[in-house]
Amino acid sequence: MSRKTSQSEYRISQMVIAVVFLLLISMLGIVTAAAETEVRVSKSLHYSAGGRDRTQTPTETVDQYAPLEVDGIRGKSSGSVTSGKIGSSVTTSQAASADFWFYSADVILFGDDDRDGYFYGIDLLFDVDTIWSAVDVYAVTYLSYEGGPWNEYAATEDFTLFDSSADDDYNIVTELESGYPTGSYDLLIEIFDAETGEFLVGFGPEDTSDLGFLPLEDFNRDAPISVVPIATSHGHGGGSIGIWMLLGLLLARLSRRSPKAPV
Repeated sequence: MSRKTSQSEYRISQMVIAVVFLLLISMLGIVTAAAETEVRVSKSLHYSAGGRDRTQTPTETVDQYAPLEVDGIRGKSSGSVTSGKIGSSVTTSQAASADFWFYSADVILFGDDDRDGYFYGIDLLFDVDTIWSAVDVYAVTYLSYEGGPWNEYAATEDFTLFDSSADDDYNIVTELESGYPTGSYDLLIEIFDAETGEFLVGFGPEDTSDLGFLPLEDFNRDAPISVVPIATSHGHGGGSIGIWMLLGLLLARLSRRSPKAPV
């Protein structure tokens, strides 16, 4: 085989690889654009006392939200179209009340059917204390994708805080159904007065590492990867191969033969 033929085959192989690469980049761009316009849906079970013992019958909510905001500063996105909580669409910074504080908060992740290390379930438990004997409040929880703005993903019903009692902790178990691309998320909890909607206290990744760098994705993205069979022809003339095998063969060919510098 002449040097000219070898170099021609090499250039053709490079062009094919470049086309395949551009197609892959385009596909990734389409997926990202779809995630930014996808309506978010989350389903939650609420346990207003008893921690993770869960002896009570929970209430269940299904909330629908605007598409995930991924760019910009960590302001608050608009709230759920179904929750209607007074404080869930706050966009300015707020001062916490010294009369309320978080005693503890932690997260257990669950649901990883494809075993890629990213989960669609969030089991959040938190305990808030106050100087008052009894105060009715509600909580709004947010997720931040890759350090972006806070996006509300769930809101609780009204519940009561009893001074420093250990029996008024709140457990919310959420499944992210759709609209949450695979990535690293931070979690923020905010407490509001049930009567006035006044912001009382917040707790997030700056307060505990348990609420930071959570590997999450929605249920629709947590499907086991299926192997696409290669179509073959049993007649004369051989078979057809997939684009990935074609790319692999081209790379293998290039690794064995590279054009020599002209003399």
